[in-house]
Amino acid sequence: MKDMDIDFGGDDEIGRPRVVFDSVSGAARLADERDRLAAIIARATPVEGCGPAIPIAPARGPQVAFMPRAMMPDGSEDGWKDEDAGYRGFMAAQAMDVFDRMFAASRRAKRQMHLTPGQISMARRYRGLVEVLASDGTKLSSLGASGGGGGDRDWMDRRISISDEVAVLRRRIGTGIAMTVRRVRPSDRGEGHRGPIMDRVLVDMVCIKDCTLDQVLRAHFWLPDGRTRKAVTEALSGALDRMIGYR
Repeated sequence: MKDMDIDFGGDDEIGRPRVVFDSVSGAARLADERDRLAAIIARATPVEGCGPAIPIAPARGPQVAFMPRAMMPDGSEDGWKDEDAGYRGFMAAQAMDVFDRMFAASRRAKRQMHLTPGQISMARRYRGLVEVLASDGTKLSSLGASGGGGGDRDWMDRRISISDEVAVLRRRIGTGIAMTVRRVRPSDRGEGHRGPIMDRVLVDMVCIKDCTLDQVLRAHFWLPDGRTRKAVTEALSGALDRMIGYR
């Protein structure tokens, strides 16, 4: 108690006893809390270059800026040209996913990104399709709003089309084991028994659950190092190529 000064003097404006704590440890906790809140606000603040109308939203998490593009008519031979479409020239913001983090890590380490833009686009499309199916289970939010009509068929056709595309992508992933990971010597896999990493599990953990490759390895009790990272990256790259349609 020697670092604490407690003042019980006087009442507040509505008659409640006033207790004031002046503590060294309390001041340290207050400083830590201020730093924690400042970090949350910093992560939630839109990236520099984005429009000022984008609100600070802590639930959004880390984000990256991008410039929307659109095809606009012009007087050229083709009749169209690709132009920036940001509102008043500002960039837009989107939530940072695992591929953005991979790109940032590669840039910090000054090394080449291991996944191609086509592979990343396929991974994001797969994630988007799965999220639509997971969040679009019912057409109506109210039973009292049901009334039939042509829109019912459009909604069901849309779900069937998305389900078919997801099924095709999962067939291309396959149900086998990531063979490039199996080629790593057991002595390099870490301590104890290490389970196999299935192709489908690898793709779903990275694309849908937003896990890094190190998190995938640790979840299967593999030791993340240069060799295992390279092997699991090659396995992911191969699976994404099959999803695109390459053999």
